[in-house]
Amino acid sequence: MTKESIIFFDIDGTLLNHEKQLPSSAKQAIFQLKERGHVVAIATGRAPFMFEKLRKELDINTYISYNGSFVVLNGEVIYTNPLKIQSLEKLTEAALRNHHPVVFMDHEDMKMNVSEHAYIKESIDTLKLDRFPTYDPHYYKGRELYQSLLFCSEGEEKQYEREFQDFDFVRWHPVSLDLLPKGGSKAKGIEKLAEKLGIPAERHYAFGDGLNDLEMLSTVKNSVAMGNAEDSVKEVAKFITKSVEDDGIVHGLQMVGLL
Repeated sequence: MTKESIIFFDIDGTLLNHEKQLPSSAKQAIFQLKERGHVVAIATGRAPFMFEKLRKELDINTYISYNGSFVVLNGEVIYTNPLKIQSLEKLTEAALRNHHPVVFMDHEDMKMNVSEHAYIKESIDTLKLDRFPTYDPHYYKGRELYQSLLFCSEGEEKQYEREFQDFDFVRWHPVSLDLLPKGGSKAKGIEKLAEKLGIPAERHYAFGDGLNDLEMLSTVKNSVAMGNAEDSVKEVAKFITKSVEDDGIVHGLQMVGLL
């Protein structure tokens, strides 16, 4: 009998190709893993509402979203790590003075603090979502937020990194950064799931390609970087598979002996 393992998959550039499509080979591989008795989970920087269709298509109910700040096991929320709202309010005030918009995000929706901005459209459009943030500059009040987006050109985030120590800043687009709780990461979310599931570390696997996968791939015992991954990501991974465009998921699962 196959021993149960848990496999974590990033979404963008890992499960989904650069056209935001799920290769048929990857979909087939996911179902093969589940047929063999393994736990398949998603680990992404996306909000839960940004990959609901993908979860349904793959029948996945266990996931780490918002880079570890909102963790769900079999449809049940088991861990949250919200942003410090007082610090976020101060950052938003500074960003407005610099003409850098902010998007506020909880588990249900996303709202922007400006009515429109080219940077927001340019970056959000690349995700090919079926929704776009609407205007509500006070959305952060009276609710828990698990991530925000800060929009500025590369290098301009340095001023915020120096001033706002309650947050980590991870760039995902030339004009946009994820704003995360300090010390939050996919690895932290994996730790919370592992505590609940009791699957030993030697049977943990993770696939990723981006800068927000660095801690996950450097922590998980059996880590796989996609062939299209950033060089710094490949350096920390135990294995390097083919590109997402070249059946990288299947190849990687074969490399580690799961298929």
